Amino acid sequence: MLRKSILAFLFFSLTIACTVSKKKQALFQDKGNNFTRQDSLRGSITPERSWWDLTYYDLTVQVFPDKKFIKGKNTVQYRVLKSHNILQIDLQAPLKITKAIQNKKELKVVSEGNAHFIHLNENQEIGTVSSLDIYYEGKPQVAKRAPWDGGFSWKKDTNGNDFIATSCQGLGASVWWPNKDHMYDEVDSMAINVRVPKHLMDASNGRLRKIEQHNDNTTTYHWFVNNPINNYGVNLNIGDYVYFSEKYNGEDGELDMDYYVLRDNLEKAKKQFKDAPKMMKAFEHWFGKYPFYEDGFKLVEVPYLGMEHQSSVTYGNKYQNGYLGKDLSGTGWGMKFDFIIIHEAGHEWFANNITNKDIADMWIHESFTAYSENLFLDYYYGKKAASEYVIGTRKSIQNDIPIIGEYDMNSEGSGDMYYKGANMLHTIRTLINDDEKWRQILRGLNSEFYHKTVTTEQIESYIIQESGLDLTKVFNQYLRTVKIPVFEYKLENGNLSYHWTNVVKGFSMPLNIFIDGESKLITPIEDWQNIKINTDSITIDENYYVLEKNLN
Repeated sequence: MLRKSILAFLFFSLTIACTVSKKKQALFQDKGNNFTRQDSLRGSITPERSWWDLTYYDLTVQVFPDKKFIKGKNTVQYRVLKSHNILQIDLQAPLKITKAIQNKKELKVVSEGNAHFIHLNENQEIGTVSSLDIYYEGKPQVAKRAPWDGGFSWKKDTNGNDFIATSCQGLGASVWWPNKDHMYDEVDSMAINVRVPKHLMDASNGRLRKIEQHNDNTTTYHWFVNNPINNYGVNLNIGDYVYFSEKYNGEDGELDMDYYVLRDNLEKAKKQFKDAPKMMKAFEHWFGKYPFYEDGFKLVEVPYLGMEHQSSVTYGNKYQNGYLGKDLSGTGWGMKFDFIIIHEAGHEWFANNITNKDIADMWIHESFTAYSENLFLDYYYGKKAASEYVIGTRKSIQNDIPIIGEYDMNSEGSGDMYYKGANMLHTIRTLINDDEKWRQILRGLNSEFYHKTVTTEQIESYIIQESGLDLTKVFNQYLRTVKIPVFEYKLENGNLSYHWTNVVKGFSMPLNIFIDGESKLITPIEDWQNIKINTDSITIDENYYVLEKNLN
C-alpha cells in the first residue's frame, strides 16, 4: 500500500510515496510502551476473538451522498473453535451498531470504545458453523488526507457528480463497516452489496454478479469475492464510471483485467493503463501467478492517490508516469512507469496474497512491494537500471525507529519499511549472487504462503532456508534496529585493515569491494582483519546498503 502509513510524512516532504504520516510516527515514539486498552483491544487476539474462525461476510450497505451517511448490515459467519459466548466485533465511532440478531433473537451488545462485545444467547458448540446479523448506521469518519489518514472520501468530479471512495489501511476497515478487525483471521469469501443513487455506479472487489434496480431511483451492485481477503482490502468506489476491459493470457490461464474510470478520462485511461498488463507480465515472472484469477483484476479511479484493495486496486495518479509526475529515486528510471499502477498492484502478491498477522510486521507488505518497483524495471530495462533505481531511493530513508512495530497493539513500525526494506532485500539478492535462485525464492514465498497470514519469523526462515545463507543477523540489523552497518577501514603500507561497526553483536555480512577495478569478496566482522593489497584506494559495491568510513 502506499500506506499509507509512513507517518513520517516522508512522501510529501521527501517525495516518498508510500508512507505513514509524521503525526502518527511521532505518536508511536511518544507512546513508547504506554499503549491504551483500546490499542490492546484492537491489536491483540482477544479471548472474544480467538474462539471463532471467520468464514464468510455478507456486507450490504447503502450510501446517501447528500447526507454523507451510510446504513447497512453485515452477516458474519463463523466456525466455533472453543466454547465461549461473547464475540468481539469492531466498529469505529461515530458509526453505531443498532442491533445484533442471531436466529431471529436480538442480542445484548456491550460497547467499549470501538470494540463491541456481543453476548450470544445460544450454546456455541465446537465445530459448528453459525452466523449473526449486525446492523449499523451513521456518518462515517471523513478521510482527512486519504489514503494516509483514511475513512470516506466524499468528493465531486469535474461534472459535479459525486465521487466517493473508502481507504482504511492502518486505520482499519471498522472505520466504515463492522467486522473482526484484526489481520490474523481472513474471511474465506465475501459478498459486497452496495446501494447507490441510480445515476452512479459502485466498483468493489471481486466479480460483479448482479445489478439490481429499485423503485426509489437507486441501484444495488452485487459483488462477490471468491478468495480470502483481508479487511482493509475491502472497498467501495462510487462515481460516474465508464468501463473497459481486456484479456491477459497469464500463468493460470486467461485473466480478466477490468478498468473503471470517470467518464471524461476514458481515453487517457486507455493509454495510461497499458502499464497494467506490463505489470502483470513482470510480476508473474518474479512472484508467480497472480493470486486471484477467480476474482479478476481491476483498476478503479478514485479521488485520492491509490491503494492496494484486493482485485480492486484504486488509482489516482492523474494519468502520468512517476509518483504524481515525480521520480522518487532521482535517477530518471522512476519516470519509466506509472508508480501507482506498479506499486499498488504489486501488493496483490505482498499484502493481499501474503498478509501479515500483526500490523507490526507491515514491512512484509511494504518492503517487498517497494522492492517490486525495481523488479519491474529489471524485467523491462535490465539489472543495472533496477539497481540504480533502488539505490536512488535511499535518500528517503530516515532511520528514525525500527521497521518492526510493537506487537499486539495495532502498531506499525517506521515508514522506512518502504525503501530501507527494499534496500535490505536488494542487499540480500546481492549476497545470494544467483538471480534465478532469488527469483525462485520470491516465487516460492508466494506459493508456500499462498492466501495465508504470516509472521516475520516465517518469512525470515523461508528465505534463510532457501538461500542457504544464515541471514539472521542481517534481518536483525535492518528490521529491528535503526543502525546501518559501517564498513570502517584504513590503508597503510600496502595493508588494508577493516571491520564492521554500528552493527548487532555477531554481524559478519560478506561485502564486495573493488581493488583497482577488480572485485574481491571479503567477510568483515566486528574485530579488525587485514589483507595485503597493492593500491592506495578501494571502492565499495553500492548494491550493499552499508556506509563506509575511511580512517586514513
